[in-house]
Amino acid sequence: MTPDQYCQQKAAGSGSSFYYSFLFLEPERRQAITALYAFCREVDDVVDECTDQAIASVKLGWWRSEIAALFDGRPSHPVTQALAVAATRFRLSRKLFTEIIDGMEMDLLQNRYADFRALNLYCYRVAGVVGQAAAEIFGYQDPRTLKYAHDLGLAFQLTNIIRDVGEDGRRGRIYLPLDELQRFGVPPTDILEARYSDNFRRLMEFQVERAEACYGEAMVHLPPADRKAQRAGLVMAAIYRALLGKIKRNGCRVLDRRMSLSPLGKLWLAWRTWRKG
Repeated sequence: MTPDQYCQQKAAGSGSSFYYSFLFLEPERRQAITALYAFCREVDDVVDECTDQAIASVKLGWWRSEIAALFDGRPSHPVTQALAVAATRFRLSRKLFTEIIDGMEMDLLQNRYADFRALNLYCYRVAGVVGQAAAEIFGYQDPRTLKYAHDLGLAFQLTNIIRDVGEDGRRGRIYLPLDELQRFGVPPTDILEARYSDNFRRLMEFQVERAEACYGEAMVHLPPADRKAQRAGLVMAAIYRALLGKIKRNGCRVLDRRMSLSPLGKLWLAWRTWRKG
């Protein structure tokens, strides 16, 4: 199996909405964004699948060393071997990859966020940075596109947090800001024990409104000259916004189920959005 085949398998196997946004890209850009996504999956899986915090920390340390090896011209992992091509072709910096690892490491150090400002740093590292890297791969002329990419990454991560509240709670994690739980009268134990209430529904409706506002803000910052180049990001946005709408229509019942769109639905949204440009 080649490094690119490994990354393709990693991306397709995850079932992620992001995979559908890659389908219509030209080969060089598709190779690069698939390698970037595979890297994100690798380091995210370290945190999600490793129950021993000390071992997870060692594994993330290994990935830091592997990123150093990548930029020294001696990558050993299939993902970093694929990234070697992408990083050179699209001028992706070493700092970008270490920021992503920093974000994953935050999951080992804390499982609560006092307020949205604290959460925002986490979102920037695990998603905003990825959005900016994706913008580099897709191509842009106007530097304002990087602001669009940052805001879109934040919107994606907020959508992930909303979708995964129940799943994260079962892992003992709460990403919703604690001051907002208090404001809406939702004890943390309600999330950890999957107790649904009207207060929880109102809290989640507030989270959905903020995510929707982030999508709107991102679109405001996308210059018309770069819209065509950034179509893959617009495909992601269409799929994620549709998911957000489904969560809202179903009363934000995310504690005991993981809502998703069907593969066919994602593919249709991807095709329609790409065609519209």
